[in-house]
Amino acid sequence: MHRGFALRAYLGVSYLFALIAKPVLRRRLARGKEHPDRWPEKLGLGLAVRPEGRLIWLHAVGLGEVLSLRGLIARIGAAYPDICFLVTSTTAASADVFAKNAPDRTVHQFLPIDAPRYRKRFLDHFTPDLCVWVEQDLWPGFVSDLAKRGIPQCMIAARMNARSLKSHQRAASLYRDLYQAMALVTAQERITASNLERLGAKPRITGSLKPAAPALSTDPATGEALQNAVAGRFVWAVASAHPEDAAIAQEAHGLLRQTDPTALLIVAPRFAQAFADHPAPRWSKGDLPAPADPIWLCDTLGDLGLVYRAAQAALIGGTFNAIEGHNPWEAAALGCAIMHGPRTANFKQDYTDLDAAKAALPVFDAVETARALTSGLLGATARNATQCVAQSSASTDELATRLVQILEASDGR
Repeated sequence: MHRGFALRAYLGVSYLFALIAKPVLRRRLARGKEHPDRWPEKLGLGLAVRPEGRLIWLHAVGLGEVLSLRGLIARIGAAYPDICFLVTSTTAASADVFAKNAPDRTVHQFLPIDAPRYRKRFLDHFTPDLCVWVEQDLWPGFVSDLAKRGIPQCMIAARMNARSLKSHQRAASLYRDLYQAMALVTAQERITASNLERLGAKPRITGSLKPAAPALSTDPATGEALQNAVAGRFVWAVASAHPEDAAIAQEAHGLLRQTDPTALLIVAPRFAQAFADHPAPRWSKGDLPAPADPIWLCDTLGDLGLVYRAAQAALIGGTFNAIEGHNPWEAAALGCAIMHGPRTANFKQDYTDLDAAKAALPVFDAVETARALTSGLLGATARNATQCVAQSSASTDELATRLVQILEASDGR
């Protein structure tokens, strides 16, 4: 691996990270931004037992990216029962939700801070046979240390828009060294591939991992209780909801109830605190929707599987504000018809493909949302989305095969 001036400068500065790591983590812990029991993992402490045999380490920054790995892991795991998996992430929410949905033979840890002593503890303990960086979260110290140890690395399902490219270009020589250390680089779509090429990478286009992820799980008893509570009612959802999405959904729900006074809207917040003053009954207090309740708040983390199983349709959150869209594939995997607002840049290719296949219903305001809910198109839209899931998953099959080939080629190192 080439280590130019920018990378060598970063590696030198990374020795200082350990001096501020504990105070920073404690402040974040006090603000609820770190896991209360597992934050020492970010110092390379309290690590889980290493699984026996070959180990593939996959790193993704947050909740959505971590959940997207499940389909890839399931494919490799089914074909190679001797391979185990280590998944790392950085956000507290990712750990709790992933635990409910983790594939077999998979361990989750928080990624240590990119300081030499923490990297060494982590790598000495887990000794991975292959490292897979997901989307664009690369840590130069880890990349450099893995290269020194002769452990192959890949970056997959990368996303990089024009704004991200501009920020990466400020450290172009650093990223050029990092990308050249990768045995494989893949991009979700053409624009990302072009941007990566400008930074010295040689990517393949393999699409998103998210369509291939298994359906989100839920507790069967809880699911049955909710189904019993809403039996005979038309149920739809807005998820993961931000205030702007919820406002559109609630206005549309008012219009819908003019013709169907029993209809129920489930609001599943992205951040529960943003809906702390909402008057609806809420799942965090143990409330199920009563027959007279027009809205129910499913304000607990990791319960989208429960929501999408109960709802016939979902307005995907983040599509009416600067978030620019959340993952539509989780709803599609559970047969829930997809609706979305006009702001989808965060999943531009996904929504473009779904719209072209008539597998999603674009809406621009509350009136159009209410009209879509009563259009008679929900069933066909959901079925088309199911077909898109199957078609999009094929690229993940190919990616799984390629990663194992890289792993096996390195076994004799």
